[in-house]
Amino acid sequence: MTSPADEILDIVDENDHVIGQSPRGEAYAKGLRHRCVFIQARDAEGRLFVHRRTPTKLVFPSLYDMWVGGVVGAGESYDEAALREAEEELGVSGLPSPRFLFKFLYDDGAGRTWWSAVYEVRCELPVNPQAEEVAWHAFLPETEVRQRLSEWEWVPDGLDAYQRLMRYDGS
Repeated sequence: MTSPADEILDIVDENDHVIGQSPRGEAYAKGLRHRCVFIQARDAEGRLFVHRRTPTKLVFPSLYDMWVGGVVGAGESYDEAALREAEEELGVSGLPSPRFLFKFLYDDGAGRTWWSAVYEVRCELPVNPQAEEVAWHAFLPETEVRQRLSEWEWVPDGLDAYQRLMRYDGS
């Protein structure tokens, strides 16, 4: 089995045009700009899927996240990656295609930068998240997620995406 660090990613410029390819581990180590998807998953009651990442994750281990998602593989579209990542991380198959909302360039100023496509999906199936990706999970009401923003340590790119989503008006 290959390591996630060996997955090949498209490397992109500031305009999201592909300029090369690199293994994921090298892209992270060298701060090469790549592509990611963020999918907000809600259950039938509208509660938000929240999880804590495992300590073995390459990026942001053991932090909380209100998104499922991950990197877009080389040659893969954002839409393809969104469905694949949502089904993988939630441990389901047969999800509806996630709905694209917006895209932004995440840059923490310290060498972590990626184009980020934000989606939403309704998951009315019983979830069975990947044990190697998700240490804890629950569907939480939006009010509890907002309360936990100041109490838990969140992945910084996910927090940025969440804040952008709160300002997003759909136009």
